[in-house]
Parts: sequence; C-alpha cells; structure tokens
Amino acid sequence: MQIKIVQGKAVTPYIADLAGLRTTVFRAFPYLYEGSEDYEVSYLATYAQSPESLFVLALDGETIVGASTGVPMTDASDVFKAPFVAAGIDPETVFYFGESVLLSTYRGTGLGVRFFEEREAYARQLGRFDWCAFCAVERPRNHPLRPADYVPLNDFWNRRGYAHRADLRMMLAWQDIGEADETEKPMSFWLKPAR
Repeated sequence: MQIKIVQGKAVTPYIADLAGLRTTVFRAFPYLYEGSEDYEVSYLATYAQSPESLFVLALDGETIVGASTGVPMTDASDVFKAPFVAAGIDPETVFYFGESVLLSTYRGTGLGVRFFEEREAYARQLGRFDWCAFCAVERPRNHPLRPADYVPLNDFWNRRGYAHRADLRMMLAWQDIGEADETEKPMSFWLKPAR
C-alpha cells in the first residue's frame, strides 16, 4: 500500500479513477447513491480548482482503493457554508473534509485513521483554521435497506475527537438506488478543534 498526497490541480490525472471509486463506495448504505461518473468527475473538478484542496490517495499498486479530500470551507459550495453562517461560525475558520471512501476489502487496516491524520495535519499546516469539519447523512434506524450488520461510524469519529453538532444541519439531494428522482436527505456536521 502507498499513500500519495496531492493538492489542487495535481489531482487531475486521478479524477476519473476517483469518480469511479466514489460511485462504487457510495452505493452502499447509508448513502445508497445511484450516482453517475460524469457527475462525479464534475464534482471532483471543483475541488481541483481550489489551490489549497487536499487529496489523500491510497493505492494498491497502481489502483486507487481509497481516498479522502479536504478543502477550505470558503472554497466549498454555499450549501455547506450556510449552516455555519447561521450558527455564527465564520466559514473562514473551517477546513472541510469532503469524504473518505475506501473499498470494503481494505477497511480495518488503519487507512481510515490515516485519512483523518493527514487532513488534520494539513489543516494545522495551513495555520488559519479553528475547526476541522465533515458532514454525514442521517438515515432512520428502520430504513428498509439498512443491513442487519451495519455499524455507524459515530464511535470511530468520537475516538478521533469529533463531536456531533446536530445544530449544524443541511439538506442535500441525490438519487438513491432504485429511485427515479433525486430526493433531499438530512446531513449534519461533526467538528473538532483544528489546533
């Protein structure tokens, strides 16, 4: 396994592979994302436009098996900034973790922890952030597609020092597997001091 760190436009050669990885991983519960690689390429290109964006890539040989992203919140979409503005938290003080995606066969190997460590270290290195933050979808416990053995990541995130901020919420729309149209899903943020 190799960890590769790239920033900004340096991610461009990897975007197609990352789009495929995101589409594969996010099909699983709780995201249940129908998705399209064309949309994913467009989404990832917005991260590449931020000169301070971060991509932590996990490679098995030449194959990307996992990735995590980060970007100054000021470079994220307005929908992500809005809950912070409403709560009186200046988006300038927040480094946003976009996602961590890892193929299931590579989980439990420490890569998830490494993804957090690399992004937190990068936010500290930039030196101007008070918070590291990410958001997660909220699905009901009785969701019909929830696997019987599903374990939420809340304990993992708590062990990494993140606190759930139920007051920092937003709605985000995507097409679930098997649905004809996009529907909005509730998302809430988790925060940790950046310093």
